[in-house]
Amino acid sequence: MSESTTSTGTEESRPRRLIGIKFQNVGPIHPYDCGGLELRWGDVVVVASEDGQRLGIVTALPSDCPPPAEPVRRVLRKANEADFDRDDRLREHELQAFRLCLARIHERQLPMKLVRVEQSPDGGKIVFYFYSEGRVDFRDLVRELAQALHTRIEMKQIGSREEAKMIGAMGPCGRELCCATFLRNPGGVSVKMAKTQGLSLNPSKLAGMCGRLKCCLRYEYDTYLELGRSLPPVGKTVLSVHGAGVVQRQNILKQTVLIQLEESSALVEAGLEELVVAKEEPGATAPPSAAPTSTGRLPEDPA
Repeated sequence: MSESTTSTGTEESRPRRLIGIKFQNVGPIHPYDCGGLELRWGDVVVVASEDGQRLGIVTALPSDCPPPAEPVRRVLRKANEADFDRDDRLREHELQAFRLCLARIHERQLPMKLVRVEQSPDGGKIVFYFYSEGRVDFRDLVRELAQALHTRIEMKQIGSREEAKMIGAMGPCGRELCCATFLRNPGGVSVKMAKTQGLSLNPSKLAGMCGRLKCCLRYEYDTYLELGRSLPPVGKTVLSVHGAGVVQRQNILKQTVLIQLEESSALVEAGLEELVVAKEEPGATAPPSAAPTSTGRLPEDPA
C-alpha cells in the first residue's frame, strides 16, 4: 500500500515536458504534457480534449518545468494515417453542414452571413459561426439543422474582425492579414494611436479589410510615445538658437520640432540640441529647484 502511494506521489511530482499545441492557424496555444514522446516543431499529434481526440500542431518545443497549478492533458501519440483519415471525414461533414445551413439561410432570407462550421471530434456538437449587423432570430433554423444533422447545434454571432480572421484576405500592404496569420492577441486600437504617429485621419486609410481600425496601428505606437517624451509638446513656447517661438508640430522620428518664431513669424525646424530652454509663461514662477533641460521642458512638465 505504501509502495503504491509512493509511486503515485512520484508520478504527480515529476517534472512535466510541456509543449504548445494549436488547433487552428491563428488562435490560443494550449499547454500539453508530451511525456516521453520526442516531438519537433510542426509535428501533428493526437491529443485528448473535452470533445474527444483531435489533431493539433506543435508550435512550442518541449521544455522541462514543474507541474502547473491547473491540470494539463497529455499528448496521446503522433498522428498516423488513420488519424488523418478520421480528420478528413470530419472536414467533409463540416462542409456538408455548411452547405445545408447556407441553403436554409437563403430559403428563409435571414440577414446573416455564414462564415465557418466546426464539428466536435466526437460528433456531438456542430458550431455555426455567422456575421450579422443586428440580431437574428434563428430558432427555426436551429431546429431544422438539428433534425437534419441529428446532433446538437450552436449558432455563434461574430464581429467583423473575427470574420476577417476566419476567412483571411490580402491587406492594403500586399501581405496576408496579420490576424489570419500570426497575430493572436491584437489588443485595443484607437484613433489616438493614428494621431500620435502623425497619420492621416482619413477613414479609408485607417480601416482594414474588416472595416475597423487596422491592428497594425498598435505596432509602433509605444515607440512613438517613448520618442515623443523627449520633445516639447505642441503649443509650448521655447527658446532656441533661432530665437523664441511656439512649437507648431513634432517630427518624432527625426526628433525635431517646427517652431514659429515670435519676431518674424517664420517657421524653422530645430533639433533637441538647438533648443536652449523652455520660455516661462507670463506670470508663471518656476520653483527654485527647477532647472531648465536641454529638451526645452522644465522637469515638472508632464511627459
